[in-house]
Parts: sequence; C-alpha cells; structure tokens
Amino acid sequence: MLTLTELEDAINYWRHQRPASGEECALSPEVNVLAGLYALMIFYRRHDVALEQIEPQARQLIESWRTSRA
Repeated sequence: MLTLTELEDAINYWRHQRPASGEECALSPEVNVLAGLYALMIFYRRHDVALEQIEPQARQLIESWRTSRA
C-alpha cells in the first residue's frame, strides 16, 4: 500500500536526486511518472493505492525510494 503522504515524500526524494532542468525547468522522467500518479490520486480522491495497481515504472521508483530510507 502507498499513501498519498508517502507518494509526496517519494516525489521530493526524486526531485532532490534528479532536479528539474533546462530553461523550462522540465521535471525529470522519474518525477514526471510519480507526478502523474499523484494527479490521479488527487483526481479520484484516493488517500492510498495498492502497489499492484500502479504502473511498473512508478512501482520501481517507489521501491527504490523505500530502499533508500532503510
């Protein structure tokens, strides 16, 4: 299970790992993937989501973030 608060923490982690770049301050691919998941959770008013329900790339980023906290 992934909570909205955890997702926010993961996004901030990846923002520090891979900051926005270029004149347009484009999000990194990692942050972009997680931001899409965040937007869907907000839109559907979800406070949490099962990891099995999210796309593999986002799941891998979440797992890497969780490993970094250990």
